[in-house]
Amino acid sequence: MEMKQCLLIVILISTCSRLVAQSNQQTLRGEAEAIVSNKKKLAAATNDTTRSYLAGKLGLFYEGINTDSSLKYGRASLQLAEKSGYPHYISRALAGLSGILRQQGKFVEALDVLYKALAIAQQHDFKEDIARSYRRLGAVYFELENYTKAVQLDRSALDIDNGLHLTTVTQIDHLFLANAFERLNNLDSAMAHITMPKDTANLIKTLLYGTLGSIYFKMGNYPAADIFYHKSYDSSLAINDFGVAATACNGLAEMYLKLNNLDSAVYFAKGGFALGQKASFKKEVMKAAGTLAKIYELKQPALALTYLKMADSVKERLYGISTTEAIQNQISQEQERQNELENAKKSFQNRLIWYAASASLLGLAIIAFILYRNNKQKQKVNLDLQQQKEELESTLTELKLTQSQLIQSEKMASLGELTAGIAHEIQNPLNFVNNFSEVSNELIDEMKEELSKGNYDDAKDIADDVKQNLEKINHHGKRADAIVKGMLQHSRNSSSAAKETTDINKLADEYLRLAYHGLRAKDKSFNATMKTDFDKTIGNLNIIPQDIGRVILNLITNAFYAVNEKKKSSIDERYEPTVLVSTKKSGDKILITVKDNGNGIPQKIVDKIFQPFFTTKPTGQGTGLGLSLSYDIIKAHGGEIKVETKEGEGAELIIELTLK
Repeated sequence: MEMKQCLLIVILISTCSRLVAQSNQQTLRGEAEAIVSNKKKLAAATNDTTRSYLAGKLGLFYEGINTDSSLKYGRASLQLAEKSGYPHYISRALAGLSGILRQQGKFVEALDVLYKALAIAQQHDFKEDIARSYRRLGAVYFELENYTKAVQLDRSALDIDNGLHLTTVTQIDHLFLANAFERLNNLDSAMAHITMPKDTANLIKTLLYGTLGSIYFKMGNYPAADIFYHKSYDSSLAINDFGVAATACNGLAEMYLKLNNLDSAVYFAKGGFALGQKASFKKEVMKAAGTLAKIYELKQPALALTYLKMADSVKERLYGISTTEAIQNQISQEQERQNELENAKKSFQNRLIWYAASASLLGLAIIAFILYRNNKQKQKVNLDLQQQKEELESTLTELKLTQSQLIQSEKMASLGELTAGIAHEIQNPLNFVNNFSEVSNELIDEMKEELSKGNYDDAKDIADDVKQNLEKINHHGKRADAIVKGMLQHSRNSSSAAKETTDINKLADEYLRLAYHGLRAKDKSFNATMKTDFDKTIGNLNIIPQDIGRVILNLITNAFYAVNEKKKSSIDERYEPTVLVSTKKSGDKILITVKDNGNGIPQKIVDKIFQPFFTTKPTGQGTGLGLSLSYDIIKAHGGEIKVETKEGEGAELIIELTLK
């Protein structure tokens, strides 16, 4: 029997050596350099808090590699923290020490140091340390197979870490919750807590791979489970974490045993056994030995019995009666402490309530005195208010009169701009009429001359040309007539105007050209690129065309003003003033957008631009009523105007009308 055990140990050590040889050499060198660097810093440090921090860091480095060194530095970190006397460092050192104790299966001692860490953190209200203690307590309960309690503790940690906005730590909380839900066979909840951000530390990715392997294994998706178990296995060896590698090996061994692939099951079970021993991860040693006992049960009963005894021996040490009693005693003591803490909180809250009631009574007395004093002054204040009211009413009357005058002035200014644009537009058809009339007169003279000569064929050709000219004169005359009618409709009072079925695209295009030519009529140097993007599926809309036209004209005019101002002040010769007018159908809405690439509207005044008399233009160039009137017109049509702007890049005003 002893010979067989020796042979088994040799085989396991050989297997472990082969597994470790697969690890990433570059990562190992990095780990080694980090350990050497921290050892040098620890030797040179004189401050106890700094030395405690460095010792704790070394303990974490060794946790998956050398348990004796990890425990040594973990205890040193705690001693130095206690020597410094800072509760914050003591709580952290206690929590850090619990990790290696848990891994070694020393659950009683792990719970003891964690309850002490939690008590210190709660006493001083160290939120982050309270969450850390909850998280590590959840890990111990996980190893004790009390997964419901583990979920409760992990959720408490997650709530605190979310409130502190600790992104990386919350990823660990989600990972622990996923592990616990997987063991509770609540696989949907487990998957809901799985996240794999790119910037996550290698260790967290390694643990997540293992958890995904376990979830897919339970789902019966063995190919996916195989992939993630191997990812966990490879990445854990790459960072020299033999404990996580042992867990991945045991997962693969269990899966291959279920698939009746006994060779692979033996290989990974032995790997899990050896790596578990190397990392002093007792629970993984127990699982690996149990798997090997199942595999050898039929073919090699003696070897199966050896592994079974090993598994039972470790199980007794981890979950034996003495351990269970000690843990129950610790839990009871912690429950008593939490009850005392809760009672202390209630007592403090009761005192606060008493203080608040006393303060309320005092406040009521002060308020009564103030009311009594104020009542004495009330009549005098009322008289002053009455006088101020009369003065304000007088001022308001004057303001209303001034407002009416300014609104009329703004309407006339808008009409003037429109008229200038229309005058420019109407000039084109009139030029055609005049030109073709002159040409026709000359052609008639030529026709008479040909008739007198008896050239009837040439006379007929000339007559045809005259006819074509008359048709063009008639066409351009009708065009001028339409422009005049549009001007008359625009100048008509719209309060009594009826809604008409109107082509929005045509209306927007018409007012774009009118606005442009109106500005060109006033300023020959003005120039800008006009673009359109009309949705042809819109169709017609039932609106008051002259009112909506006035709004579109105002928005386009403002856009041209904005790009012109930027052109004047811009030092960039490549800048090209551009105004885009577009339409779009969105559900039951029609969107008319006027967009420019001017200087944009500052965010601090965006909310004010629709207020009457508010303007950013220099004195004499705007009354501040254009957008206010536009806003009222669109509201009367059951729509709204929205603004999107970015300083320095331009503005976009969107008219939103409802289809009816």
